[in-house]
Amino acid sequence: MANLQCLPPTHEPRVSKHMDQIRNMIAQIIEKDLGYVVDGDVFFAVDKFPDYGKLSGQKQENNRAGERVAVDSRKRNPSDFALWKAAKAGEPSWESEWGRGRPGWHIECSAMSERYLSSRFDIHGGGLDLIFPHHENEIAQSCAASEDSDITERYHPLALRYFLINAHYRSPLNYSVLQLEAASEAVFYIYQTLKDCDDALSQLQEEYCIKDGEQPQTPSETPSDDKKCIDLQGEFKANMSDDLNTPLFLTGAFLDALKIKKQQKQQRLLSIQSLIEVEKEVKKVLDVLGMLPPYSYAEVLQQSKDKALKRAGLTEDDMLRIIDERVEARKNKDFLRSDQIRAELQQKGIALMDIGTETTWRPCVPVQPEPEIVAVGEPKAPAESAE
Repeated sequence: MANLQCLPPTHEPRVSKHMDQIRNMIAQIIEKDLGYVVDGDVFFAVDKFPDYGKLSGQKQENNRAGERVAVDSRKRNPSDFALWKAAKAGEPSWESEWGRGRPGWHIECSAMSERYLSSRFDIHGGGLDLIFPHHENEIAQSCAASEDSDITERYHPLALRYFLINAHYRSPLNYSVLQLEAASEAVFYIYQTLKDCDDALSQLQEEYCIKDGEQPQTPSETPSDDKKCIDLQGEFKANMSDDLNTPLFLTGAFLDALKIKKQQKQQRLLSIQSLIEVEKEVKKVLDVLGMLPPYSYAEVLQQSKDKALKRAGLTEDDMLRIIDERVEARKNKDFLRSDQIRAELQQKGIALMDIGTETTWRPCVPVQPEPEIVAVGEPKAPAESAE
């Protein structure tokens, strides 16, 4: 979680430390005649709670008792669920006014949420289905049968974070290597843009002899672009207020701001002050999203490239050798070999970029080779022998 730049929770409560809150909440439910006691067990009476099933859309008449757990004949309604369970041999238990026992599976969440978040709060996150025992057992057996596969060994933690927040928090998230590759490419683009603009800003400040903290006096302004830059915070707040719509923001206003920033760097359309303002706004947003690293942009880029090389099964020395080979091929006008080298690297998730006389590279989404096409009814020509 630290690698993903997640802040630690303010509270990490344990059920065993909140028995008073749990017992008090159960007592309040019984007092309102929404719960009842049977032989030391306490059940919630769903018939007396009109909104029961509103979230899931389940209707009482459609519930089929006995399919998941055995029907308890002591219940007034088969759908009634346990708030407190009488103690059984070998189980942890605590004293209560209904006898010694333990909380039901659901009351503990409500009691602790109320303790730390009050009785009204905005978001309750959780798994969609059987976290325990199904998922827990599956993780255990899968890990026992395979080698370690830590995602952040192969992908930058910021790429994983970007992948996670690029889907809406209430939407199913389909994990795939291709999506992680796309997230890696996006993260590289973000921090390469920021680094390029930082470099351009330093160059402009040096060119106009502007010291840190001074109000710059520089060439022309482009108001329309300035407005887009200033609106970034407004767009961010609007998207976050729309049920934390992170994917809409990342693919909309944020992407536009990065494009403007890149244009400023490349075309020098705006003043130094405008460039500074855009960077400030972008960094504020990245900070809120947990995407502002505690180290330099250059380090993020280098770490991302190291991960890409690891995925490609290459080293820095390999890349230098391959680039030299391609430079030589281009010098000799062997463009077929030059293109072949580029294509082979793209299949491994590495894109070559020719900037003037220099060739650099960056991570990219691996490009699958095009299938060889053979005309129907035409036999494929045999491969030539080594001789």
